[in-house]
This record gives sequence, C-alpha cells and structure tokens, in this order.
Amino acid sequence: MMKNPILIACSICAAMFVFASDQPAVRVEPTDSLGPRTLEKQTKAAVVRDYLEAWGSFSRAFEQNRASLLDADFVGVAREKLEDTIREQAKLGIRTRYRDGAHDIQLIFYSPEGLSIQLVDTVEYDVQILDHEKVLTAEHVRGRYIAVLTPTEVRWKVRVFQAEPE
Repeated sequence: MMKNPILIACSICAAMFVFASDQPAVRVEPTDSLGPRTLEKQTKAAVVRDYLEAWGSFSRAFEQNRASLLDADFVGVAREKLEDTIREQAKLGIRTRYRDGAHDIQLIFYSPEGLSIQLVDTVEYDVQILDHEKVLTAEHVRGRYIAVLTPTEVRWKVRVFQAEPE
C-alpha cells in the first residue's frame, strides 16, 4: 500500500525535473531607466514572459512548418518575415528545430506613450536542420537579437525580431 504514494511522488519529481530542464536559464538586467517612461514591475514581468513565450511559438512553428503557430506571439514585420522563412523551408522539405538554453535580456527603451518596448537578448540555443527525421546539421549558437514588442489587448507581441552580429 505504501509503494503507490512513493511511486506517485517519485513520478511527480521526475516529471518536474524533466519539464524544468526544458526551460531556458533567463537573466534580466536591472532597469533603472528606459528613456522617458518608467517601467513598472508588472509590465517588465509581462514583457519578459511574453517574449520568452514567443521563442516557444517560434520554435514550434519552425519545427512543424506551421506559420499559424506564430499568431499568438508575433505581428507585423516579424510575423511576415518568419512566415516567409517557414514557407521557404517547407518548399525545401526541411524543418528547423530550435532549443533555447539561456537568455540574457536587457530592456533598453520604453516609448513615452507605452506602445513599444525594445530589448536586446543575448541567447544561446541549439539548432538542428532536419530532413524528415534525419538531422542534416546541428550546432550550438550564441546570438544577439533585437526585439521590439507592442502591447495588444491581453499581451505583448513581438513586432520586430532581428538577429544582430555579436
């Protein structure tokens, strides 16, 4: 009788460990000043949360070649460019798998009217190019991204998402 609760507890702990290991390490630099507007703690937390969720939808969209998965987190130019890239890789019959491992985020500008916030993210991730289930290439990347997020009714969405040489 006692084995079942122990087995359940071990299973829960194992599941927590597995899910926790899938989460990237995130460091957000302190934000004393972001220009003409003060950044509230709740806004900062929402921006970082929504930006990291955008990385998740980005990864799923590229792995499944489904641009519609970008809809919840991307708008405008960022959405259009990512959709074009997904369409091209689908034509080639390949998929791309991204696994972000660490983000070092610096919020650098918050517009006076509160309609956009800019951040710089130094991110480490693994990327694989797949042809069906066969891995064609795999590499570990350290890159720098510039993102501009804009608020919508319920969340912040990425409007600009651009890789920059480090």
